[in-house]
Amino acid sequence: MLTRFLFCSAGLLATVLMAQGPPNRGFAMRGHGYGASRTPVTGAPYSAVETVQSQQLLANGNQISHSEQSNVYRDSQGRTTGVRTITPSASSGKQPFTLTTIVDPVAGYRYELNSSTMTAVQTPLPAPRTSTGSGTPPARPSGANQPTVTTANLGTMTVNGVTATGTKVTETIPAGAFGNAQAIQIVRTTWISTDLKIPVQVQSSDPRFGTRDMELTNISTGEPAGTLFVVPSGYTVTAGHGGFPGGPGHKR
Repeated sequence: MLTRFLFCSAGLLATVLMAQGPPNRGFAMRGHGYGASRTPVTGAPYSAVETVQSQQLLANGNQISHSEQSNVYRDSQGRTTGVRTITPSASSGKQPFTLTTIVDPVAGYRYELNSSTMTAVQTPLPAPRTSTGSGTPPARPSGANQPTVTTANLGTMTVNGVTATGTKVTETIPAGAFGNAQAIQIVRTTWISTDLKIPVQVQSSDPRFGTRDMELTNISTGEPAGTLFVVPSGYTVTAGHGGFPGGPGHKR
């Protein structure tokens, strides 16, 4: 079964979003976060190629590596799309197809498209986040076995052609927190485009799970084609959780 590789157990995505908070439990991460943020970014269109790579070293010396690449887009209205091409094994006799995620905050829906079946699943988007209380995040529990988190500002530099600000977050889980003989250190370095408000590079390391890195390349700030943000004609649209006007089986 084909499974979306989400870095927010994962997105990525995500998300996350993945630009904030310590790198936790299996690297919750999905790079650019299309569909991850509840607050859309408008007036900052872009197109890019997102590459997510993971590597895990097993106790017997064996190594598991995985790489996934997607074309990602956002228009001036804040709608986002991610397109990933799946190439089945030659023995399956199946042709390559695409899995596409469209997040449309204007209409209030998310779509998951499969070109091999010409189907799209439509689900309502959650409401935008609103601040509650004083706005101060709750304090982490204290105690000898609680993790400690430090954050370092890495300043500003050009990453893959765009200006980005960097942050390094280190979480240290003390020895004995859950039977671990030694302390465990989890590190995530994130570079976020100051203009596009998206992560353009993320590097995460957790000795329990290995490393996972995300990078956006071929970044263009032009307006993407509007057809990228709508379900193509001929697709059968079915309702995900919550339903939608038109009912299951509606055909566009």
